[in-house]
Amino acid sequence: VHLVESGGGSVQAGGSLRLSCVVSGYTYSSYCMGWFRQAPGKEREGVAVIGKDGSTSYADSVRGRFTCSKDNAKNTLYLQMNSLKPEDTAKYYCAADAYVCGWHMTSVANYWGQGTQVTVSS
Repeated sequence: VHLVESGGGSVQAGGSLRLSCVVSGYTYSSYCMGWFRQAPGKEREGVAVIGKDGSTSYADSVRGRFTCSKDNAKNTLYLQMNSLKPEDTAKYYCAADAYVCGWHMTSVANYWGQGTQVTVSS
């Protein structure tokens, strides 16, 4: 199982980025997936999770600004991030698990990508 994130970068507050996570090595649609982030000195936190049925949940801090989606044909998970704020600065990771879904994935998801850095300046 292999997850590779891309799309991070540096933007000014109010800008947008789209993160991608290409997955391989398993039946993509049979796993729960999610986006998580970790800022320096802080614990990892959940940003958005997507269930096997495609249902999504968002952290309160990003709801209305971020959109998580997946393209099963491309085995790719996306995170569209709009109206970015300096407090969104973190390393963003995608994760997958066949049995654990939802926010529990934050600490126990079985598979993780290497992360992509997002930096938002004021």
